[in-house]
Amino acid sequence: MKKLVIVVLFLCAAFASAQTVENSIQKRKFGEGILNYTGADDSWAIKMGARMQLLSTFSLDENKSLKDFESSALLRRFRLKFDGFAYSPKLKYKLELGLSNNDLSGSSSATKGSDRLVLDAVVMWNFSGNFELWYGQTKLPGNIERVISSANLQLVDRSRLNKEFTIDREFGFQLRHHFNLTDKFVVREKFAISQGEARNVTIDNNGGHQYTGRLELLPFGLFESKGDYSGGDLKREKTPKLMLSAGYNFIDDAVREKGNQGSYFLGLDADDDADVLQTIATDVNTLFVDAMFKYKGFSFMGEYADRNAKDETNVRVGSGLNLSAGYLMKSNWEIAGRYTNISLLGPAKTEDRNEYTLGVSRYIAGHKLKVQSDLSYINVVGEANTVGVRFQVEIHL
Repeated sequence: MKKLVIVVLFLCAAFASAQTVENSIQKRKFGEGILNYTGADDSWAIKMGARMQLLSTFSLDENKSLKDFESSALLRRFRLKFDGFAYSPKLKYKLELGLSNNDLSGSSSATKGSDRLVLDAVVMWNFSGNFELWYGQTKLPGNIERVISSANLQLVDRSRLNKEFTIDREFGFQLRHHFNLTDKFVVREKFAISQGEARNVTIDNNGGHQYTGRLELLPFGLFESKGDYSGGDLKREKTPKLMLSAGYNFIDDAVREKGNQGSYFLGLDADDDADVLQTIATDVNTLFVDAMFKYKGFSFMGEYADRNAKDETNVRVGSGLNLSAGYLMKSNWEIAGRYTNISLLGPAKTEDRNEYTLGVSRYIAGHKLKVQSDLSYINVVGEANTVGVRFQVEIHL
């Protein structure tokens, strides 16, 4: 791990040095990347960025006194990101590494005991017209909140719906296409066939593969600066912008409690008896429906997720609803609120949870440099209610 980090930093320094020698000093604005270089013959390009999130949390349940509050402070995320094109602008690539302990967590025999350093490693080929073929490891076209980068969130972090129902990242193929129904009405289609057991799995699949599709409708045209994939209306859309979308995910013979996430069934590890895992594997279906709306500083995002399984014995089945809205003032302060409900009804897990969150953000340089805080009230039936406060600083070079 340390050797890899040293190599990455060495390469970054080498590129930066080469750029300085050849192009002298290149002036870039804050947030446009540490390195941003195109080859002399325009046959390749690379952009490198780095970002970190510094997070402090405080929580207290209703049965304890104020002096018994719990707290934590951590480097929530530390990422290096590289993107550009190779040979032709029609062949793009993306590489993202997660270097914080939180990013690296989740090692198991499924990853050969290695830290899960690589988040994204994918090539994207625009092979014809509006068609793109992706190959590699990256986010699947699932719920909108997951597809939005953690750097561009409206609140301190994603909701409980995402934690429970996301299909996250996997290795596989994706086919993406878009077209216009009218001058403004845009339709985007996304399809994926992937491994079925989450990212960085290096052993043979215990279960089957997974298949994902997503359809996005933008009746009033494209959002400014891809605002449909960013929290808050930082661009203050001059005309109403709306995205309505739906997605469906099917996993053939899933062997994990959340489809392609969570623990392996019955606590079995990935290299336990494959025959046993195959016996208890089951098909899992997840439906996503979401919406994004922005206009003159006001933003709204809604998500619904529903998961069911052919055999519900080991799968966390149920549904979730997540609604959030905010208003960005001209001073670049934003007030936002969120309501999330999770209802799990299967034998593997029963839970009725409601979360209410009020957040305040100060955008100093958009999402590239911001300070955020939020207050949450969490009600879980059968458990003590909890109040939590979070404070976070985001810096994105």
